[in-house]
Amino acid sequence: MRQSVAEAEAEALMGVSSKGELKRKQKQLKKAKSGGFESLGLCPEVYRGVKRKGYRVPTPIQRKTMPLILAGADVVAMARTGSGKTAAFLVPMLQRLRHRVPQAGIRALILSPTRDLAIQTMKFTKELGRYTDLHICLLVGGDSMENQFETLTQSPDIIIATPGRLMHHLSEVEGMSLRTVEYVVFDEADSLFEMGFAEQLHKILQQLSDTRQTLLFSATLPSALADFAKAGLREPQLVRLDLETRISPDLKVNFFTLRNEEKVSALLYLVREVISSDQQTLIFVSTKHHVEFLNSLFREEGIEASVSYGDMDQDARKIHISKFRARKTMMLIVTDVAARGLDIPLLDNVVNWDFPPKPKIFVHRVGRAARAGRTGTAYSFATAEDMPYLLDLHLFLSKPLKAAPTEDEVIHDVDGVYLKLDEAIANGETVYGRFPQRILDLASDRIKEIIEGSAELTALQKSCSNAFRLYSKTKPLPSKESIRRAKDLPHEGLHPIFKDILGSNELIACAFSERLKAYRPKKTILEAEAETTKLKNLQGSNQCLDIMRRKRAVHEEVINLVHQKKITGAVPKETDVEGTLSNDWEKKGPSGLKRKKASFKDEDFYISSVPANQHLEAGLSVKGGHGFSSNRLETAVLDLVADDNSAMRKQKSVYHWDKRSKKYIKLNNGERVTATGKIKTESGAKVKAEKSGIYKKWKERSHKKISLGGSATDASGQDAGHAGNNQARGNKRNFRGRNNRQSLPNANVKSELRNPEQVRKSRQQKATKIARFNSKSTKGKKKFGNKRKFGNKKK
Repeated sequence: MRQSVAEAEAEALMGVSSKGELKRKQKQLKKAKSGGFESLGLCPEVYRGVKRKGYRVPTPIQRKTMPLILAGADVVAMARTGSGKTAAFLVPMLQRLRHRVPQAGIRALILSPTRDLAIQTMKFTKELGRYTDLHICLLVGGDSMENQFETLTQSPDIIIATPGRLMHHLSEVEGMSLRTVEYVVFDEADSLFEMGFAEQLHKILQQLSDTRQTLLFSATLPSALADFAKAGLREPQLVRLDLETRISPDLKVNFFTLRNEEKVSALLYLVREVISSDQQTLIFVSTKHHVEFLNSLFREEGIEASVSYGDMDQDARKIHISKFRARKTMMLIVTDVAARGLDIPLLDNVVNWDFPPKPKIFVHRVGRAARAGRTGTAYSFATAEDMPYLLDLHLFLSKPLKAAPTEDEVIHDVDGVYLKLDEAIANGETVYGRFPQRILDLASDRIKEIIEGSAELTALQKSCSNAFRLYSKTKPLPSKESIRRAKDLPHEGLHPIFKDILGSNELIACAFSERLKAYRPKKTILEAEAETTKLKNLQGSNQCLDIMRRKRAVHEEVINLVHQKKITGAVPKETDVEGTLSNDWEKKGPSGLKRKKASFKDEDFYISSVPANQHLEAGLSVKGGHGFSSNRLETAVLDLVADDNSAMRKQKSVYHWDKRSKKYIKLNNGERVTATGKIKTESGAKVKAEKSGIYKKWKERSHKKISLGGSATDASGQDAGHAGNNQARGNKRNFRGRNNRQSLPNANVKSELRNPEQVRKSRQQKATKIARFNSKSTKGKKKFGNKRKFGNKKK
């Protein structure tokens, strides 16, 4: 390998005529091997802007995406906020555009979800492109339309816009087109879809040319965004730096089984007793109502916490997160929607108050702890309904799941049981267990008193119960196999982290209470009632008592067979079960016995819809893990359940009857069909899609117009762009001592590139000139002939 590199360097240095050229080539080779921005081959203007910004080495997302973008490929990049995504698409854009071409129209388009992000991107673009002569235009809501019209008359090369305001301009300005756009960026695309811009994005995509280069940068990849990427991008390259597929080995994972009513008590115990006061903790809940409830409860307990959820005010969210990052608060309560994009590098603990419905969401949550060689702990609460999700998670992680030993096992052999537990945890097994009931009862009484004494907490608790009921309906279901396996899980004991807290007497008490829960009386209620009536010498009691005894005897034999099956693992045959039944019950059959149905499949002729060797074929497929295939796309998709009522309703799949195609069509997340014909802006306001006459009034008042190619002309027909260039040249003559940053060779030469409208116009003018010349030539012949006839006549 070293020999080949040396040979390549020797070939590059061949044919050098002087020592100066040799030194220059050696310096270029050294820069190309440095791994910095020098190796990307940027032009001097762009490279100077990057260096002035202070960048030396590209970030991981820039190192992976920039070579692909510079090569002209469509890219879908996924990375968290703060990883350098903005420079990853701005530097190749400036490298591709380089010089200003006024006649070419709009050449680059950047779409942002909010006006704040668009303004930030505008400032960043000006800083990176300060040594180029490219013109940039900002189209966001809240600004005057007339001022934006004035900016568009200067024929900008780059437009940074929000979808709502851009659609408003496209519908208002006659002749404004996006066919000349060569470079399109959808920045924070997941936020674009969450804010309901899906319809506008599809319309914008239809107005772009087919030869464009499209880039999509996002923190997560919802299914609606994945469908949009497949429809609007040509064989894109997928770059993922958003999350790891496995959890960190330095992360300790604890799972606690408890009832839904006991979650608040368990959380308060963890915060006060288990988690240290100097450690920062991130608490994940399902809805924004749970965020407000826990925040109010912590405030009553004297604990200060920061909060963040989906539709929270942006300024308030920044204040809360800034407090948490500055360690003024040690806890941050968030939902999954709000936690997307948060960058908190030094995190100690993660608490899953509500168990995540998907394994990827669990990895996305706990991946924020135990970063950069640090250790961390993840605490997760699992109710009986969450056990199938727990099994799905461990199937995804390829880790075995083990129940904590019961109290009876611990009492008989304490050292041996805990030694086996330590060996299992060291081998990578996950142990789940219960909270001590005594601790939960004490905390529950305290919390009940606090809630009853506060009207705010009472109302918030009711809102939480209603919101969680809706959340349970909208979250995805676990696999059927995990639901079946969850029923066969063994009974768990106390979690190992409580082994030093409980003494021997408390263990004995817990064991007795567990045995008391498993106690079953020998007589049913009807038998006890029949015996009571028998003692009172009432008629008909003996007959009822005999019937119940016979019925219970039959059921006990079936129950004993099931217990024997669990212990020995042997499957009893149906004939054995039927043989144990008494002769009186053989005809009717026991109502509680589930007999296996005969299979409808004929093994000789049945053809399954799924091939038997599908997993083998998928593993041996050549295109399974390359490019933007369906396999890689499905693994990258991550749908987050919304945290409020309105967003949950939008996430439901809605079918709409299309009158043109005469069929039902499925709408994407956040889309809905309305008869108003309005465009939604980034502020949530809706404006009419048809022309309002603003552009027409401005054109009459200013005597300017925005041409189809993007160059502006005044009423006299003079090119405003050239007038601006002439004025700039005049300023240069007057102020020669000024440092000119935009002096480029041949910058004022008129470009020879023309758009289709200009070509059509020139052809029409040429045809008019030819027709006029032909008409003049025929008229001249007629006049000349008349003069000759007159002269002959005169002679």
